[in-house]
Amino acid sequence: MCACRDMNSTVYKLDPLQDPRWSALVETHPRASIFHTKGWMEALRRTYDYSPVAYTTSSPTGTLSNALVFARVRSWITGRRIVSLPFSDHCEPLFECPEELNFVLEYLQSEMDHREWKYVEVRPRNGSLATSAKRFGFYSVASYYLHRVDLCPSLESVFRLLDKNSVQRRVLHAGRAGVTEKCGRSKTLLDEFYNLVVLTRRRHHLPPQPYIWFQNVLDCLGDAAVIRTAYAKDGTPIASILTLRFRNSVVYKYGGSDARFKSLGATPLLLWRAIEDAKANGATEFDLGRSDEQDQKLVNFKNHWDKDPSRLLYWRYPAPQLSNNGDWQLRFAKLLLAGMPDSVLAAMGRLLYKHIG
Repeated sequence: MCACRDMNSTVYKLDPLQDPRWSALVETHPRASIFHTKGWMEALRRTYDYSPVAYTTSSPTGTLSNALVFARVRSWITGRRIVSLPFSDHCEPLFECPEELNFVLEYLQSEMDHREWKYVEVRPRNGSLATSAKRFGFYSVASYYLHRVDLCPSLESVFRLLDKNSVQRRVLHAGRAGVTEKCGRSKTLLDEFYNLVVLTRRRHHLPPQPYIWFQNVLDCLGDAAVIRTAYAKDGTPIASILTLRFRNSVVYKYGGSDARFKSLGATPLLLWRAIEDAKANGATEFDLGRSDEQDQKLVNFKNHWDKDPSRLLYWRYPAPQLSNNGDWQLRFAKLLLAGMPDSVLAAMGRLLYKHIG
C-alpha cells in the first residue's frame, strides 16, 4: 500500500534536464524506461526543439518521488500541445500512489481548460491508467500492440519458443548463407543504417526520420544505443537495427532493410543476435516496440516473436474532434510520396517530423 501525502498539496513543475533529482528518480523507479532518461529527452530537444516539463506532487526542496513527464510541442501546422512523450512507444507515469497521480491528472485537466495548448496526451505502458484517465475526461485516441520477449528462461528455451518457420529457420539460414554482422556506434554504421531506413520508408510510402535524429540519439544516449548491421557475402549492407538499453530491458526501436535480400533472413538474425547479447548482459526483457493495429504485416512479423502481445492505449484531453478526412488525406499523401526521389523524401522528413511528434 502506497504512502500518499496530504492531497491538499500542490502540483509542481520542473525541468527534467535541469533538475538534479530527475536521474535519481529514473534510476530507481520500477516503471521507468529509456524514454524517461535525460539522454532521450535531450535528443528530442536537440532535434525538434521540444522542451520537457514534468509535473509532480513532490516539493522542490524535497526528494523527487513521482512525476509525469511531457514535451512541449509547438507547431504552426498541427498546433501546440504537450505529449508524454513524442516518438516514444510508451512513457509510464512514475507514480506509486494512484491518488497522487489522480491529483496531477486533475490539475492537467484544469490547466488545459485555461491554456493555449490544443491537448495533453499520455502514453502509458500499464493499462491500469484507464480508470483514472476516464475519470478526468481523458479519451483513448490510439491503440497499439506491444510485443515483448521474456528473457528470463534459458537462451535455448527462448529460441525454442520463437516461431519455428519464420524465426528459427530464418536465423539458421542466415548463418548458412554467410550473412555477417557488425555492431557499434560509428559514423559508417550510422550511414549504412540510415540508407536502409530510407529504403524501408520508401517501400511504405513514408518519409524517413531526419538523419540528425539518429545522430542525436547515439550522441545523447551513449552506450545505451547500439546499431547492428547485417551484410551479404559481398559486403553489401542488407539490414540494420537500432536498439536501446535501460536497466534490464532492451528496446528494438528502429530498423531498415533492402528488400532484394529478404530471403537471406538478415533481420531475424539481427534481432536474435540482439537478444543473445541482451541475455548475456543480464536483460530480462526484449521489447519489440509498438505496432499499429492496422499494420497487419508488422503485427504478424512480431507475433512470430511474441504470440501474446499486450495493448497500448494513448489518452488525450480534451477529446479530439472527429473527422472523416484522415483516410483520404493519408492515401493522397502516400501517393505523392511514392514518386519522390530519396533526397526529397529525406527533406520531407526533416520538415515534417517536428510537427507530428
